[in-house]
Formats: sequence, structure tokens, C-alpha cells
Amino acid sequence: MSSDDTLGVRLRPEIVAVPAYRQGRPAPADGYKLSSNENPYPPLPSVVDAVAATLGELNRYPNAGGADLRARLAERHGVSVEQVHLGSGSVALLSQLISAAAGVGDEVVYSWRSFEAYPGLVTVAGATSVQVPNRADGSHDLDALADAITDRTRVVIVCTPNNPTGTIVTAADFEAFMARVPSDLLVLLDEAYYEFVTDDAAVDGIPLLSRYPNLVVLRTFSKAYGLAALRIGYAVGPAAVLNAARSAAIPLSVTDASRVAALASIDAEDELMERVARIAMVRDRLRDALLEQGWAVPEAQGNFVWLATGEQTEAANDAFFDAGLTVRAFPPEGIRISVGEEQSVDKLLQVAADVVRNLPNGHPGKRLG
Repeated sequence: MSSDDTLGVRLRPEIVAVPAYRQGRPAPADGYKLSSNENPYPPLPSVVDAVAATLGELNRYPNAGGADLRARLAERHGVSVEQVHLGSGSVALLSQLISAAAGVGDEVVYSWRSFEAYPGLVTVAGATSVQVPNRADGSHDLDALADAITDRTRVVIVCTPNNPTGTIVTAADFEAFMARVPSDLLVLLDEAYYEFVTDDAAVDGIPLLSRYPNLVVLRTFSKAYGLAALRIGYAVGPAAVLNAARSAAIPLSVTDASRVAALASIDAEDELMERVARIAMVRDRLRDALLEQGWAVPEAQGNFVWLATGEQTEAANDAFFDAGLTVRAFPPEGIRISVGEEQSVDKLLQVAADVVRNLPNGHPGKRLG
């Protein structure tokens, strides 16, 4: 019996047709994993100690409401506790919010290519994706995004910095976009890589919440704070919207280990943000070197860079892997490469130089001249 045999069980065909979310390929034992946008630094000892202290009560259900963490975040962002909602990563929050607002016959609008989980989350909710192509530089076309809104639209997702292209949405462009969005249409501003942004023109969503009652901002502890294995993120927005998300959530999905790790990480934020600053410096240095090699690399504001390898994506992916580097391939568009350990940069640039030389002239991933 094959693994595809459902023994006559009736399943939703649209779900069966959706590819499952795929993690980045593991790195070779002597290589570097640059495929999952993980923070390359190990957890701080204070965070490890906080997590270890929870292990003696694994027989108990977690304090999943996380009142202490929500209060800490609410104080930081100048909102009420009811305006903060925790989830097992920002992707879980996306799922809850999409399911709370959109169902069969409804549409969810977002740019493409963007976060690869979006299409599956929309399909699971029963809604229909409306994908708006990115601009040539990999950034959101917010005018086209607004043009795609119809009476069937229930959610619009804006991702900044955009995963996987790394481009930002500016504050001015976002405010112009929101002026065109109906006030009863839910807008999700996905800021999973917010802490890595160094461009002063970038939008900062949370201060805008008082102006836009249809806006929810998503953040995560997975990237900048280095808690990817513990899966914890948060949403900030109108209490009524977040209450609907709570109704759509799987109960008790935020663990005590993740909650206390997030609190300990906030306590150690100065040290963690020094790490983030170093990652951003390596990112900028890496992009500059790739530009010098002849790549047309979008301005990177996350902890990754984007190579538009097009039809050469599979071959380029294999070249990196053969050199001991796992990267994230999105055929037939391009490759996302996370900023990893300092030692990985020279090897990455060696392979990238060979790959770009083999791209034909006029290829979109190659600079003119």
C-alpha cells in the first residue's frame, strides 16, 4: 500500500493538493545551514537556565495565556494587555487570524513571492489566495495590492522585510496604502524580521495601531532573539480581533518553556541586540560583495539575502550544497541565503562567484555592465 493511499477516506481535495511546509535542508556535518533564517548564535546561558527551571513540571499544562509576558509586551508597546496575543510562532498567529476572518468564498490578498506558508494557511482556512506579483526589485507593489482588493477580500497581508527577497515597505508607502484600504478589512503586517531593519524609512507597525483599527502587527522571538526551537511569537492589535484569533487557536499551544525564554530574552535584550547588529553588518558586507561579483541583489533588511537565479535555481542550489552550504531554493525564481556563522561567508562567496559567472548575459539575477 502506498503512502498516498487514503483507503477511501474523503479528504478536502484542495488540502491534498497543497504541498506541506518544507523545512530547510539540513547541513552536512562539516558544513553550514543557511536555509532557515536561524540566528547563528547559541542561546544565552540566562535563557537556558530559565528554560531548564521549567523541566521539573512537564506533567503540568502550561500557563498558555502568558499574562506575565503579555503584560511585559503591552508595557513596552504602550498598549493594553488585551491588545497582545501570544502564539506558537508568528505563523500560528497568521493561521488564527486568517481563519478568524476568511472562509469559503472569501479572498486573502498578498504579494508573491513572499512567505511560503501564506498559500497553505489560506487554503486550510477555506479561502482563496490572490497573489500580486512583486516589483522587479523584489519589493511589494502596494498600489497593485490595493487594486486587487474586492468585495470578497477579507484579509490583506503585508510582509516587511519581505521573506524571501529582504525588501522593506516604507512608512510613507504603507500609510498611502492604508488610505486606500477599507476600514473594515483586516490588514496583517508581518514584521518577523523587524529587529534586523536598519533603513530609517521602513514602516514600524505598532505605533500605527492607534490610527488604524483594522491593523494587526505580528512579531516573533524566533529570529532576532534566537528562540526558533521554542516557537513563540506575538500579535499586537485591536482586542476584538485578537479575541477572535484566540477562538481560532489550538488551546494551550504556548509552552512554559517558550514563555519564560521570551521573558529571559527581554531581560537580556541589550546583549541580544548587539548580536543582531553584528548579523546586520555581516548581511550588508555580504550583499556588497555579491554586488561586486555581478549579482543583482535586492536591498536586504532581514537576516538573509536573495539571489534571483531563475531557471538556474536548481543547479545553483546543488553547487552550494556540494560546497557544504545548504541554502533555500525556490524554483524557478531564486535562492534565499541566511546570514550564518562568520566562517561561512568566504565559502559562500566563492560558490556565488562561480554561479554568477555561469548566468547568461541579460539574466535578471545578473547586474548589467
